[in-house]
Amino acid sequence: VHLQKKNSDKIWVAIPESPVKVGTQISFQPGMEMRNFESKSLKRTFDSVIFSGGVLGAPAATAASSDPKKEQGSSPGSKGAAAPKAEKISVTKATGSNAATVEGAHINSAKLDKKKVVIKGKVVKVSAGIMGKNWIHIQDGTGTQAKGTHNLVCTSSEMATVGDVITVSGTLAKDRDFGSGYRYDVIVENATFKK
Repeated sequence: VHLQKKNSDKIWVAIPESPVKVGTQISFQPGMEMRNFESKSLKRTFDSVIFSGGVLGAPAATAASSDPKKEQGSSPGSKGAAAPKAEKISVTKATGSNAATVEGAHINSAKLDKKKVVIKGKVVKVSAGIMGKNWIHIQDGTGTQAKGTHNLVCTSSEMATVGDVITVSGTLAKDRDFGSGYRYDVIVENATFKK
């Protein structure tokens, strides 16, 4: 969803698909600005677009009552953007010679860099259509939030649903920097999913 700030032809905000009515006042999660952004789907180049994780709370009148954790500023690529380890998750490890756990992908990232991996995890966060990709966060119960090894981001043209347990197949990349604040110590790219 692309939204334009009232009385402005310069400030646009891109968020995951959300029901927003014309004229509604809303507040956004902090995001990163990209200048001269070309949207292939809209066949248009924007002078400036802010990529936000989504709408904060309800319309602006009730935004003050929204979850304060969602209001903390962090770039999408920072560890602060990882989905929190809110519930006890326990997922069995994927099988095969290139199988890894979420924590194992972080710990062995130098060895696994640019190699195909298979990781099974529970989808805990989805950010759709950012930079032409869907960004899927998975957790399997391994790793620690303090070290940021409990969460793994996967980019894909496919979509997943929060709560699903999926097996991810893709290429692991270490120290991946997309620019504009999108930097990851470990990420699985061009992922495909199997339930």
